[in-house]
Amino acid sequence: MGAAEAGTVHTARHGSVAVLTLRREAKLNALSTRLEAELLAAVRSEPVRTSRAVVITGGLTVFSAGADVGELREMTPEAIAAYYRASGAVYEEVADLEQPVVAAIAGHCLGGGLELALAADIRVADATARLGLPEVGLGILPSSGGITRLVRAVGPARTRDLVLRARRMPVAEAREWGLLSEVTPEGAHMERALQIAGELAEHPPLAVSVTKQVIAAATDAPRESALLLERLAYAALNRTG
Repeated sequence: MGAAEAGTVHTARHGSVAVLTLRREAKLNALSTRLEAELLAAVRSEPVRTSRAVVITGGLTVFSAGADVGELREMTPEAIAAYYRASGAVYEEVADLEQPVVAAIAGHCLGGGLELALAADIRVADATARLGLPEVGLGILPSSGGITRLVRAVGPARTRDLVLRARRMPVAEAREWGLLSEVTPEGAHMERALQIAGELAEHPPLAVSVTKQVIAAATDAPRESALLLERLAYAALNRTG
């Protein structure tokens, strides 16, 4: 296994799987602009580009307690717009990766942490995980794709319940809502995420990449357009396997 570490994000390879670990433990992996910038660099790095699946985790006890709100509070509207073009773009880059992405979650997965997890394709959490978007209670709102992805995942009614009440959801409820693919015993989330990522990495990468794009497009497309897209993608892939 090769590894390289820089500041608040650790990048490693487990065979064909790239593992990105948030490492800002003293702040519960709060997503500062520095951490986001390092995560963005990691997402664009050679170990990730050459991988066939990606795991994102915060480690064994916490995923992320959310954005570093104090840092963002000091920004002007112009600075916030610039932020979304810079390190704030990391959430969309994770979602747009060609490879399948698995989020391995324990403990706090709140605010920007949940937005990051929602950008993954598959989410695995252990029994200690708590998910939530508490921003409204702080006088702001989720703005890194959280509301957009949550509405598409669970519908507007459940999105209102979770976001407007700014509550924290236990894993059993998150699994029932479909936000989590699996729930593991405490401390077993990383092992299971690596197993799933390893399974995904065995599939032909072009088929995985195209299928990810079709699923994303079909979320918003009319039924007829989604069906056509499926058929065109099948025709394009038919002789590549």
